[in-house]
Amino acid sequence: MAKPNQIVHIGGINVLGLSSEDAEFYTNYPEDKVKRVVHKVDIRLVPMLAVLYLISHIDRANVGNAKIEGMIEDLGLNGVEWNVVLSVFFVPYVLLEVPSNILLKKFKRPSVYLGILIVCWGIIMTMMGVVQNFTGLLVTRILLGVFEAGFFPGAVYLCSSWYMPKDLATRISYFYCASALSGAFSGLLAAAIAKMDGVGGYEGWRWIFLLEGIVTVLLGISCFFLLIDSPALSMRWLKPDEIRYLELQKFIKDGGRYQEESEDRFRWKDLRMVLTNWRLYMQAYILLCSSACSYGTKFTLPTITKAMGFNNTNAQLMTVPPYVAGAISAIVFARLSDRFYWRLPFVAIPLCCIFVGYAVVISFKGDLSGNIGPSFFAIILTCIGIYPVQPAGSSWAANNLAPTRRRAIGVAFNICVGNIGGVIGSYMYLESEKPKYYTGFGLSLAFGATGCIVAFLLELSYKWGNYRKARLSEDEVRARYTDEQLIDLGDKSPLFKYTL
Repeated sequence: MAKPNQIVHIGGINVLGLSSEDAEFYTNYPEDKVKRVVHKVDIRLVPMLAVLYLISHIDRANVGNAKIEGMIEDLGLNGVEWNVVLSVFFVPYVLLEVPSNILLKKFKRPSVYLGILIVCWGIIMTMMGVVQNFTGLLVTRILLGVFEAGFFPGAVYLCSSWYMPKDLATRISYFYCASALSGAFSGLLAAAIAKMDGVGGYEGWRWIFLLEGIVTVLLGISCFFLLIDSPALSMRWLKPDEIRYLELQKFIKDGGRYQEESEDRFRWKDLRMVLTNWRLYMQAYILLCSSACSYGTKFTLPTITKAMGFNNTNAQLMTVPPYVAGAISAIVFARLSDRFYWRLPFVAIPLCCIFVGYAVVISFKGDLSGNIGPSFFAIILTCIGIYPVQPAGSSWAANNLAPTRRRAIGVAFNICVGNIGGVIGSYMYLESEKPKYYTGFGLSLAFGATGCIVAFLLELSYKWGNYRKARLSEDEVRARYTDEQLIDLGDKSPLFKYTL
């Protein structure tokens, strides 16, 4: 057995407390078996998360589709009330993300916790189909935010538990591209479902909420049976050696851990370490830029395409190409990011696309119908820029947080602050400015530019951090700190190397 304080270097990660037997097993595990076990995880985790994330974004953003089908007129909403309805979702959504991931750690089976959330928000979605006034819509949107809050940070944390850092961005992108596709599906579904106008005495926009809510409830129930939890609970489809490999992978990724340490025990110190991590605020700002542009687009794109001169049904259908382009770009940029194991270019380039796209749109001064081709291309370019930022940004943050407890809180905090952009996105596009939308297009342009600048500063800070840590030799570090202190320091440990 290795000495308790022996440091083993595996895959560029410094690991404490790994026995020589386990180190030999992990490093000599055949490459074909590694590919087979990763494929097993891929087919069971990624498609399920993709479908669930798809439905979550459809459910939160389909009010934009219901709007042009007559919801505002039927409920008697004015311009300000519409913006309030959009933004109020994000109040509980932002506030509950960190507590939700703390609570998630208490569950032995994350699938149970996430399944409960999904069933609950599906029920709320169906209730939106029968609201009669502004108050009813407001309450259901608040409750929707309460139950949707825990899904995305929980999904990112679940992915970070199953995959090594070099594989994380691609996997997150596979289910995050569903965020882009949700816009496409939402437009297609709304165009089809709205034709049920009058069926059962309900307006077409009500059927959008009713049918999509029922589908969400069914998916939530399936989550209990289909979503995987952890290697130790996967004996039905994993072999013993595969379970051992995945458990060691998790141990190595965390830099080591003592067996007596309780992963499920919440510590205020972990929360304090996350809240005082200044780099995490830079990560969160990048996500905020992407989030503000994303939600602003989701809530307003049907209205923008209608301003190009299309009727209701065609306006819904014309929202599809930008979202499909966004989904493709999310996967392409993430695969390149993992291929080169470098995050900065694949965050900065998309943010530049956002800047350029909105600069083109705002230059037309509202004359979108007179510039359909360039306007539509610019909107597609903005979606190509919006959707790769979250996968690369989320994995960049997750890879630079340790140990496991702190990563769970930090991932949720990062997404939580980033989602404040959803509140901004709800108010950027003012009805009184339609179709010029100087505030919305201008702010989106500014977010693209400033997000790009922050990404470069963040990269420099990580390089500076690694340089400072490298000044201490391994012997100096081990003389200054005990093994327990090094593991407790997590990403602040002199032995922890930041991922660029």
